[in-house]
Amino acid sequence: MESYLLDWANLLLRWVHVITAIAWVGSSFYFVFLDSSLTPPQDPELKRQGATGELWAVHGGGFYHPVKFAVKPPQLPPHLHWFFWESYSTWITGFLLFTVTYLWNASTYLIDKSLMDWSPGAAIGVAVSFLAVFWILYDGICQLFGQRKNGDAIVGALVLVLVCVASWLACHWFAGRAAFLLVGAMIATSMSANVLFWIIPGQKKVIAAIKAGQPVDPVHGQRGKQRSVHNTYFTLPVLFAMLSNHYSFTYSHPQNWLVLILMMFAGAAIRQFFVMRHGWKLGRNRHPLPYALVGVAVIAGCIAWMKPQPSAAVSVAAGPGAAQAAPVSYAEVQKVLEQRCYMCHGAAVQMKNVRLDSPEQLKLHAQAVYQQAVVAKTMPMNNTTHITDDERALIGRWFQRGAGTP
Repeated sequence: MESYLLDWANLLLRWVHVITAIAWVGSSFYFVFLDSSLTPPQDPELKRQGATGELWAVHGGGFYHPVKFAVKPPQLPPHLHWFFWESYSTWITGFLLFTVTYLWNASTYLIDKSLMDWSPGAAIGVAVSFLAVFWILYDGICQLFGQRKNGDAIVGALVLVLVCVASWLACHWFAGRAAFLLVGAMIATSMSANVLFWIIPGQKKVIAAIKAGQPVDPVHGQRGKQRSVHNTYFTLPVLFAMLSNHYSFTYSHPQNWLVLILMMFAGAAIRQFFVMRHGWKLGRNRHPLPYALVGVAVIAGCIAWMKPQPSAAVSVAAGPGAAQAAPVSYAEVQKVLEQRCYMCHGAAVQMKNVRLDSPEQLKLHAQAVYQQAVVAKTMPMNNTTHITDDERALIGRWFQRGAGTP
């Protein structure tokens, strides 16, 4: 019953998390586009009021005319729309999903004893500390160097180093799948913290000053813009880290930390292309195509570098000829399953409602067993039962022969 309820919690939280993330990323991308596409206002009245940019757009059968006031508008409207619940809801649902999926069963999903043999409590504590420590260090870098000459370049370089160090540590301390997700959650936490601690408080101070009739300090807008720009570059790396848990060839690679760093770097480079593209169309900067090409080249390099090498498990599954040369009986496969799989998929426990301790049940789940144990090598989880490549090859031959016979 616990597994069933956790599955429902996982499904519903993932659903809400994706919905809120779409809303947050969508609004973030839109405002980056808007800010980069503004042109000086043509209307003398807008200029008189202090407008710094405007945009005409058509969408959904109507025309839209957003106008930007960089410091303050001539007067506050009665209804002012805020953009923060998208961020907060995304983080809250994401953290709850991380708790249900990984922290609740830390010994299974978070810990890889071949890397670090620590208790579930210690692993959970260190994992959660990743979120807080990265934010503290990142925020400190922004405050120390963000306002200096060439501050953006300095901050970018130091944050890149920080992400690389965190990725290396996570992949050497935690199971690969959890490590990738943890790095994504770590960066996403800083994105939400930017909104919570800098962007929204700065906007509130600006509004309070306007209501009090006091001069508005432009530093609040500058800081908010800086953190918003950081968030847009974080977006694609975070999305890759979150989606990668569906593709074991990334997080199970021997140098998985380097895979994570390279793919996140590629995402940031491609995002730079889209950010600069808006300004290029208005003649504000050079064509940003080199950034996209760098990102694509890095991805192509990863594809070539990570190409799987022929192995026993692959060779036996490569074609019917190899399989016919070495048929495998159910009794042979059963010996492997008894040692490696029955503790989670046997009479006592049926994780994910999968039971493999009978010929009928094994045949029913044969395709899933082959995909998870032979092709993706995601099962047993984190290889806690130490299944060997030869045993995976045995299962591969058994499946290729028609899922075996009793």
